Amino acid sequence: MPDTTERVCFLLALRPDRIDDYLAAHTTVWPEMLDALRVAGWTNYSLFLRPEDGLVVGYLETADFARAQAAMAATEVNARWQASMAQYFQAPTFSRVQPGARPDESSHRLTEYFHLD
Repeated sequence: MPDTTERVCFLLALRPDRIDDYLAAHTTVWPEMLDALRVAGWTNYSLFLRPEDGLVVGYLETADFARAQAAMAATEVNARWQASMAQYFQAPTFSRVQPGARPDESSHRLTEYFHLD
């Protein structure tokens, strides 16, 4: 049976002066936010940081990313989390994101072109 897991990698851009605050905010991610991610189908989710310029690389696996995004967008906890995280992000130069977009709306998804199991 073929693997139906969708591997998703995305980029975000932090404000360089807010990197430490952003990292501190992630030491205690709200339990209800973690639960919402799991229920929405986000698995093997990781965030990576290039601290010299605030580049964030996110990775997750899910059966259907569009459905997982929509499920998160429908939750009240995600709206609160995105509002609290917005202060840490800047509009990335690598994407055509509208200024003022929520962090989860401003990520730039990368195209997977190779995978080795």
